[in-house]
Amino acid sequence: MPTQTVEALVEGGKASAAPPLGPALGPLGINVGQVVSEINKKTALFQGMQVPVKVSVDTATKAFNVSIGTPPASALIKKEAGIEKGSSNPLMDKVADLRIEQIIKVAKMKEGQLLGKGLTSKIKEIIGTCNSMGILVEGKPAVEAIKMVNDGAFADEIRSEKTELTAEELKELDAERKKLAEEIEKRREEFLARAKAIIDAMAGKARGEIKAKLVEAAIPTKIIDELLPATTAAAPGAEAGKPAAPGAGAAAAKKEEKGKK
Repeated sequence: MPTQTVEALVEGGKASAAPPLGPALGPLGINVGQVVSEINKKTALFQGMQVPVKVSVDTATKAFNVSIGTPPASALIKKEAGIEKGSSNPLMDKVADLRIEQIIKVAKMKEGQLLGKGLTSKIKEIIGTCNSMGILVEGKPAVEAIKMVNDGAFADEIRSEKTELTAEELKELDAERKKLAEEIEKRREEFLARAKAIIDAMAGKARGEIKAKLVEAAIPTKIIDELLPATTAAAPGAEAGKPAAPGAGAAAAKKEEKGKK
């Protein structure tokens, strides 16, 4: 059977006969309106997102098949959570909280790509992804949220495949996201203060020794690297393995430049 394929990128639930679909499908002799309707039905949950669509047409019978691609689960989760990236320290820092309805929505959007046999299993897969991103579900860490699913806490929502939240619920989640961000910043300031105190108290010690002390004090690696960057070249007068004094590198460069004049 002669088959032709048309691929396009459309906004979820808002495909139309206008370009790029209309001009590409029209010459194939099929009902463009039916194709558009099928695309919008299959991409309804992706509103506000660009979705790759493939339309395969049997040019002899005019039968067509619509298949859609989906972004990674992590991208869908971030959109639902209203964040640009997951947590850099998911065990400690939680960046957002999702309701079970949002988890169900993502599970349905990724339904064809998930390993679970039923919706409940797919929901638990999505919750597992939230765990690695530092995202809570119904205010709980992933392990507890999955236990709640197993215990039937969300049976009604899963059975009805509820995916929408009220404006008030969305407002509550936004407030929770801001609260979590404030908590992360507060912890960061506490770690910074503790780390700086250790570094000041160990002034003149080898970098490795200072770093070991910071690690022992449970200072996050990101903050250690920020406050104690690895020396790329020892400044004049600095001992090997010890951090150069602040401004030493710049002073040396200035002195060298002066000597050239």
